[in-house]
Amino acid sequence: MGKKKHEKGAGSTPATVQLEQAGIPFKTYEYAHSNDHMDDGYGVEAATKLGFDEHQVFKTLMADTGSERVVGVVPVSGHMDLKALAAAVGAKKASMADPKVMRESGYVVGGISPLGQRTHHKTVLDESALQYSEILLSGGKRGFSIGIDPNDLLKVLDGVAAPIGTR
Repeated sequence: MGKKKHEKGAGSTPATVQLEQAGIPFKTYEYAHSNDHMDDGYGVEAATKLGFDEHQVFKTLMADTGSERVVGVVPVSGHMDLKALAAAVGAKKASMADPKVMRESGYVVGGISPLGQRTHHKTVLDESALQYSEILLSGGKRGFSIGIDPNDLLKVLDGVAAPIGTR
């Protein structure tokens, strides 16, 4: 448990590899994952175990617009507004992607990162992230989070910020 500054090769996942290749600074945070807190979700477990506010820890969700899959990144303290997500990517509607489809990210549920996915998808970050100098998100496996400046996240993913989170 606890945080550490990123050291090259430490906790290497496709997410950290993408950040290293792009020259984006980040921190890694590790904690002992347990199934005891799954009623609250993986992100809430990360926030609790790492001592971060739930509004500063973000979860990665995948949605389907009918013509493409898109990634939404929202605080673990709330939910994703699918209508707002659709509007942010210029679609008429969006629905949550089937969990089987989420495997195309290359990650397991509870460890899905918007970074280092096998297939690049349009990514929308909830605009609330921009109030922080660092947000946490999955580093690509359960019990492993990345701390990153939200502006750097948008830059490396060629993403946009929009009001897609609800509380």
